[in-house]
Amino acid sequence: MIGITYDEANVKQDDSSLQGLEAPGTPTPSPPKPRRAATGERVAAAFLAAATLGVLLLAAWLEPDRRGHGTFEAIGAPCVWASVLGKPCPTCGMTTAFSHAVRADLPAAAKAQPFGLVLAVGTAGLFWVCLYVAATGSLVGVALSGLLNRWSAALLIAGLVAGWVYKTATWTGL
Repeated sequence: MIGITYDEANVKQDDSSLQGLEAPGTPTPSPPKPRRAATGERVAAAFLAAATLGVLLLAAWLEPDRRGHGTFEAIGAPCVWASVLGKPCPTCGMTTAFSHAVRADLPAAAKAQPFGLVLAVGTAGLFWVCLYVAATGSLVGVALSGLLNRWSAALLIAGLVAGWVYKTATWTGL
């Protein structure tokens, strides 16, 4: 005859059916509140949002130069590098690319300076993330800050160099 034995050590008690049956007057523990960004982090995000918005508004105010570079000359800043060396500088065409990008003319922005287009889109994205963090205290900024490391710095430098190579190859002069 086969016998079945009862082993109390292997029986697991399921307390889920007992939830909500606490004694009257016993406070139920509330779930922990999610952590929010500290006031200093929110203020920093607000300042960064204001700075990126300032860059984008300046780009919107400037009329993009048809040459694909020199847009910043409208604010009275001459391009000393190109004037002296006759070649484009590493950031040549960035302001023009930003100015086209804020007008949603992405092909013209890419033609002026491909890395400038990448930076313009990144600046716009950074504005919205910072505004969101400042307004809500979200930790998305903390999560995204983990992307800032030596590899992202290397990618930025590589993008700058690639943009400079492109600009040098397409340079038509002043």
